Amino acid sequence: MKHKKLKVGLLIVVALVLSLIASFAWYVSTAYEPEEEAIAALTSTNKIEVVEEEEYFVFKPIENLNNVGLIFYQGGKVEEEAYAPLMQLIAEKGIEVYLLKMPFNLAVFDSQAAGEVIEENGNISNWYVAGHSLGGVMASSFASENYSLLNGLIFLASYPSADLSQISINSLSIYGSNDKVLDAEAYEKALSKFPNAIKEIIIEGGNHAQFGNYGNQAGDGEAGLTNDSQQQQTADYIEEFIKNTIIE
Repeated sequence: MKHKKLKVGLLIVVALVLSLIASFAWYVSTAYEPEEEAIAALTSTNKIEVVEEEEYFVFKPIENLNNVGLIFYQGGKVEEEAYAPLMQLIAEKGIEVYLLKMPFNLAVFDSQAAGEVIEENGNISNWYVAGHSLGGVMASSFASENYSLLNGLIFLASYPSADLSQISINSLSIYGSNDKVLDAEAYEKALSKFPNAIKEIIIEGGNHAQFGNYGNQAGDGEAGLTNDSQQQQTADYIEEFIKNTIIE
């Protein structure tokens, strides 16, 4: 009888594990895919050289004006290529951009990835980390443990999970006025966790998904401006932030 009960118990455990594996496989298989404009932005231009490495894409400006590198964490369940147009716009400002590749398109599986980028590119002396949505949370997780390596931290429709209020680092928060995915209540509660040197910018008419090019996102608000406009404004704000916080 005990042997039979043990066998039944093991079968239940196996069934539960298989069910969890199947659920996870389904969950990660439904990632938002990049639109055609995003795929096109992975091609080098006369201003930007795009190089694909094993762990990231690099958007290299012809001239890195201020010896600056920006490391970007993708949003949850969004394929990293979807952010290529925004990365191109930032790189055109003379900023070398590293678009990370995350396991299962979830930055939570490798929040410390920026450390490897910094270690591999010792020629760059001014580093910033940024992220969209879940990617911003994971970028802040890296910053909380490695702030001495960074000049600044940038959130796109995101906020920190860890308390960064006592950390000496400049930060920028950008989100759209029509964003319905970002939890407004949670964001307000998290304001006390941002570093003290925080600059907050709201893009009028912007929504959650248009920081990337992956189409409409479930539950998001309707945008009152184009993808191009939201991303151009974002790139301009990031450029201004970096110019004001860079160490020459």
